[in-house]
Amino acid sequence: MAKGKRYQKRARKGGPWALLAVLAAAAALWAGRTLGLLPEQEEPSSPTAAPQTAEGTLQVRYFDVGQADAELIQFPGGSNVLIDAGTSSTEDELIETLRSLGVETLDLVVATHPHADHIGGMAAVIEAFDVGGVVMPRVSDSDTPTTKTYEDLLESIAEKGLSATPAEPGAELFSEDGAALTVLAPNGEDYGDLNNYSVVLRLTFGEDAFLFTGDAEEESEEEMLNAGFDLSAAVLKCGHHGSETSTSQPFLDAVKPRYAVISCGADNDYGHPDAVTLEKLSAAGVEVFRTDLQGTILAVSDGAGVTMTALGRDAA
Repeated sequence: MAKGKRYQKRARKGGPWALLAVLAAAAALWAGRTLGLLPEQEEPSSPTAAPQTAEGTLQVRYFDVGQADAELIQFPGGSNVLIDAGTSSTEDELIETLRSLGVETLDLVVATHPHADHIGGMAAVIEAFDVGGVVMPRVSDSDTPTTKTYEDLLESIAEKGLSATPAEPGAELFSEDGAALTVLAPNGEDYGDLNNYSVVLRLTFGEDAFLFTGDAEEESEEEMLNAGFDLSAAVLKCGHHGSETSTSQPFLDAVKPRYAVISCGADNDYGHPDAVTLEKLSAAGVEVFRTDLQGTILAVSDGAGVTMTALGRDAA
């Protein structure tokens, strides 16, 4: 992460009004209110429309946030979309890095699923920037978390006057200058495992495509295959930090990536990435980039090819 002026955290509001805000935000999300980004649809729209002509360059950064996930898409026209925000232990550095990259507004923030290694820094990020909208998965009542991390996120959304929009498969979330971001998952309703609620996104720009998978595991991968979505992508962000529970062989065969990015912490206790996953990627001829070894990874596309660069540790 880039070094710079320390971010001063805003004091959180307490008391009954904060609790009411949290409850209101939760109700808005799980009831499926869509007061911002997406119109209500009777059926998911197909993501197979012909791509627009690519203009300019698109950049994707896969941040080194330890055993966690955070990715920033910088669109050709200057818009910014953040996918996940690491943990609370790296939130200050993430905010500093975003500012060093010229980010003043996050046009869209996507919380792939409510695990602390994906949303731990998101409340602070939402407080620190102007945010156009927030997208999260709709989780069943039985699987809805009750953690302080999740409560803080809902509170930050409510305090900004935003509402969380549920991710709907087939919906186009954002587009600009020939680049488009489309939801592919989750396709189920009651998984019993928060990983499979992960919002999976496909970003297209000219001839290039990127796949962001959160912690989606084999069950979700199979649902995407059965739904008939175009999964092909030049760059695959491997699900669940390269765990053997994700990047199944049928899914990898459908994606056919040239590059894979694995976001994980150095010498992490989980053994990520798993040797099985690395062997599959190697057998498929995929070039692998890892944040634990190479720091932040930068992908740049002009719509006719992707250039991958390992920026090293402590880099933006």
